[in-house]
Order: sequence, then structure tokens, then C-alpha cells
Amino acid sequence: MTIPVVPAVHRAVTHGATRTVDATTAVVVLAPELADLAKRFSVDIALDAGVTLAGVTDQPADASITLDLSDGQLAELPPASGVRADGVEVDERHGIEITSDGIRVWGPTPEAVHRGLTTLRQLITERAVDGAAVLDQLRILDAPRFSWRGLSLDVARTFHDVETVRRVIDMLSLYKLNVLHLHLTDDQGWRVEIPDWPLLTEVGAAGAIGDRPGGFYSTADVVSLVRYASERFVTLVPEVDMPGHTSAVFRSYPRLAPATAEGSAGTVGNLNPDDATTLRFVDDVVGAVAAQFTTSAYVHIGGDEAFGMPDEAHARFVDRAMDTVKRHGRRVVGWQEIARAGVGPGDLVQYWMEPTSIQSTLDAGSLGSMVDSDVLASMVPPEMLPLLAEALGKSIDDIPTALAKGATILVSPTTRLYLDRPHAESSTDIEQDESRARIGLQVYPAATLREFVEWDPLDETPMVDSDAQLAGVEAAVWCETVSGRDDLEFLLLPRLAGVGEKAWAAIGATSWDDYADRLAPHSTAWDRRGWAWFRSSLVAWELKGAELGA
Repeated sequence: MTIPVVPAVHRAVTHGATRTVDATTAVVVLAPELADLAKRFSVDIALDAGVTLAGVTDQPADASITLDLSDGQLAELPPASGVRADGVEVDERHGIEITSDGIRVWGPTPEAVHRGLTTLRQLITERAVDGAAVLDQLRILDAPRFSWRGLSLDVARTFHDVETVRRVIDMLSLYKLNVLHLHLTDDQGWRVEIPDWPLLTEVGAAGAIGDRPGGFYSTADVVSLVRYASERFVTLVPEVDMPGHTSAVFRSYPRLAPATAEGSAGTVGNLNPDDATTLRFVDDVVGAVAAQFTTSAYVHIGGDEAFGMPDEAHARFVDRAMDTVKRHGRRVVGWQEIARAGVGPGDLVQYWMEPTSIQSTLDAGSLGSMVDSDVLASMVPPEMLPLLAEALGKSIDDIPTALAKGATILVSPTTRLYLDRPHAESSTDIEQDESRARIGLQVYPAATLREFVEWDPLDETPMVDSDAQLAGVEAAVWCETVSGRDDLEFLLLPRLAGVGEKAWAAIGATSWDDYADRLAPHSTAWDRRGWAWFRSSLVAWELKGAELGA
């Protein structure tokens, strides 16, 4: 029997009978710290499945859903590998028991119980008809493979408002993902308040890519988002990209820009690691984001694509930025290029450029054709293309170098985890094929939903032979082709469910047929939530719904 849950559970045993959840079913909390979880669960069940529960109580009741803090029967499950973005050791192992007497969800921590309730949400939604769900009696014991399970969201090229970010947090929570990495700054815009540098938001936040509107998150917005995310056990990790991707900085404060050949302030280039004002700027920015993103143990410093910057200067800048982050009481994470600086134990290096495909390009002598690419030429100034080709060549040694220095790898390979790749298969909704031709970065080959799940993080990371060398798994969605919320969700779903599968489930390479069967019923919740998901023709969405209705 297929348990229609994504990500796949560690262990499940069915009992052959059924248990009904309906308006007579109460949620009983045996520990007061679980009361808020129970209330949110009740709201989520109503939204996802149309099932209204009887309420939340601390009094034992028959035929109820009982929540308990306990580690009973969970010691046999493996602990998670990797590191958590909040820097806290939390046990997420949990159990679910559905019997004729009622339903019990337990775990040693509130977060563990939340993960169990997430599984129960999916089970109820799959079986919900007319306000009730008849569930198979079963026992599930489950645990995550990796501690860091995330998504990097580009809010610089397209600004996404607070409500959109909340919707993304809800999607993450539904698939047991626990990190939202916000790419807050780039050439196209600056999206977070820095009190000592007000022009960053007055000038740098004014626009986005093309003619899209700009915007930024006020300090109050960040407080609201951090709270909303933490209530759903998601950590918001801020990224301030430097020393490159800083045109918005230079528009705001030209004195920070490198001098052009004519001696005037330019708007492209990299921050200067040897300039006192620049170092004060970095200190103020890191201090401000560390103060605002209070649940994150990490500040992401970017460090990628510092085109035209001498290697020594880049390493010097990264070293100083890392020192600044640590001085402000946070840990360092950065894109894989920071491996060329003084990273070490405790630092996270985010792997995104895949050496196999890059080496194939080098061996084939096709970097020249890359430089001549019409797609790249439409995105990158011509003078930057040779620098891009040079950067790709350098990247081959990044991960071995990071490992040799004792750093930990965060897995984000472009081929498997960049969700802004175009959809390769058609949609079951013919109107979506027009969107499919428009949304997704054309410089990447199109990818099928199947390609996003038939792989394993350990196998795809060079020079790594153990989960212990990995922090976890993080997808990314870049927004060059995303004009608004619907476009964003069109790229995120159903793919985000597969990210949860790769980050949580300890099953290695996923079987596509099994995964497609488990995923198919999830469209019910997406439709009820009003999420704009891609109706991949590879999954029998309508057929599954017809079977459930029967």
C-alpha cells in the first residue's frame, strides 16, 4: 500500500481497518506547549481538506487526535545529519498511531510533533470527502535525513511582498522544509533596511529587473516574517551578496563604487576589500541583518561571481566579511566561491556549480560557444561573458578545496535544485503551455518533474562520501523570468515537494512511479489554497482525484 505522503516516511505499518476524522474529532494536547500547534493544525486541516475539527482541549477524549511530548519507540530511528540554520539541536523524530480508539502524534519536541501533524494533514487531505476523512489504521515512525532543508528565494530581481513570502513559508512547512534563505540584495535591488545607510532603500530598492516595481522589507516586516516562519518551524536566513552583485549599492552610494578608467564612480564592479568606508559599510549591514533575523544562526555573505576581481582581493574581502559575521555572533554561509578564501570548520560552502558538466564543457572546447550564446548575451553585458567563462573554469576545485579546509557543504547543484529551470513536459492544462514557454531561465536546459527527484544528494556532490560532510539540501529559485506571485508559484510547485523528498527522506534515489502516486493527491490542497501550480502531464492528477471520489 502506498502511503500518500511527501516526503516519504521512514517506516509505516498498516493495520487493515479505518478511523474517521470529522467535526466530532477533538485535538487533545497533553503538554501546554503543544496548544498553539494544535490550533494551527486545525486551521490548516480546514484550509487543505475542508475538514472542521471539534476544537482543542487539554482534557482526554475518546476518538480524538492526541498530541504528546514523548520519545517512546523513536530511539531506533537514525538522527539527522548536518546542521540547523537556527543553530539549535532539535530532535524531529516522531510517531503517528491511527487506531480504532483514536489518533496519537508524539515526539520529544514541539517541532517533532509539528512534523508528525504535517504527515497527518496530508493523510486527512488525501481522504477528505464532504467534511470527513476515513483514514487507514497505521503506525508511522519518521525522521529527517538532513537538518538543513531549504529554499533560496530571489527577492532582488523581482520583489515579493510579505504575503507572497508567507505563502512560500506555508509551502515549505507542508513538505517539512525548515529554511527560507532570502536573497535580499543584488544588482537589481536592495530589499532590507539598514538604519545607518538609508539610501539603500530610498534609492537601491526603487526598482527591480526590467520595469518591475521595487520594494523592500521594513524592520517591522522582517519581525513579522520571522515570527510567522518560526511558528511554522522555518528559519529565515538573510543573504547580503558581496563583493559582487552590488550595483544597487553603488547606485545608492556611488562613493563605494570602484573607479572607472576615466576616474569617475561606476555602477558595476566589486566592493573594495581595502577601503575603510567599504569595511564600515559591511560591518553596519551585517550588524543590521543579524539584529533583524533573530532566529538565524547564520548570515549568508554571497561571495559568488565577483567578475573581474583579482583572486587575492576576492579572498581578502571574503575573509574580512567572514570575520565581521563572526564578530556579530553569527556563523558564515556563502556560495561555493568562498572556498577560495579562509573557510574552515563551522563554515558552510553552498555548492551550486557542477564540475562534471563544467569539465565536459572545457573538454569539448565549448566555452567559446558559451561566450557567443544569444541567451547569455541577452542577460549579461558582452564584456562580462569571457569573465563568466573564466569563473566556471575556476569552480571545479571549489568543493574539494572547501572539504580539505574542513568546511561543510550545503547541496544546491544547478541541475537538480535550481527551480527556475523551464518545465520540460507539457501541462494537462493547455493554457499553461504559454506560461511554460515564458517562465524559466532559458540558459538552462528544460527539466522534467521526474529529473528533480530521481537523484541522491550524496551521489551528486563531488568528493563527498558521507552525509556527515553535508549540512543539508537547499533549492534555489531565481526570478529573472518571474513577473509576480503566480509565476513564482508556477516554478515552485510541484517541484518544491520533490525538494522535501530529497532533504527529508532517507531512501536514496527516489522511484518515480512511487513518488508520482504519492504526489498526485496533493493537488487538492494546492487548489484549495489558491496556489498557482504547474499541472505536469507526468502525474495523473485528475485520475487520482477520480479514484478518490469513487
